[in-house]
Amino acid sequence: MASKTIESYRNGAEISKGDADCKKKSKKKVEHTFKKIKQVVSYATEVTAFVEKGKLKKITGVKTKELLIWLSVVEVYMEEVSKEKVTFKTGTGLSDSFDASAFELFE
Repeated sequence: MASKTIESYRNGAEISKGDADCKKKSKKKVEHTFKKIKQVVSYATEVTAFVEKGKLKKITGVKTKELLIWLSVVEVYMEEVSKEKVTFKTGTGLSDSFDASAFELFE
């Protein structure tokens, strides 16, 4: 579990409301490296997904770098029996599972 509560993250967050304000602040893609697993992910200016319990399906706007190739992430899920692993599935059918602790929020 994350070491901070959701409320403590909200207190320090920049909050944007309304279509015009959100579009003004989201004009560029963002790349992030998950240091524990050495995985680079790129988020487009618009990210969409269908949400189910323990699963994000039909994701658009998220890519992961494998060697020198960017692959679209189309699904992210956790198995109900074991919430210790997070699995990422790409549009090519490849998938990889990582320890959930690699995605915890830290200061």
